[in-house]
Amino acid sequence: MPQLNPGPWFAILIFSWMILLIIMPPKIYNHKLLNNPSPQTMKKLHTQYWTWPWT
Repeated sequence: MPQLNPGPWFAILIFSWMILLIIMPPKIYNHKLLNNPSPQTMKKLHTQYWTWPWT
C-alpha cells in the first residue's frame, strides 16, 4: 500500500514547512502598511447621558 511508505510524503512535509517557516516570513514582513497607526491622545472624552423621556 503506497500510503504506508513515508519516504516521499515526509520530504514533502519537511520542505513545505521549511518554505512556510523560513522563506515566507521575510517576504511578508517586507510589506509596508498603507495606513500607519497613530498614537491616540490621552484626552478623556466627555460623554453626555441621554435622558429617557419615560424615566
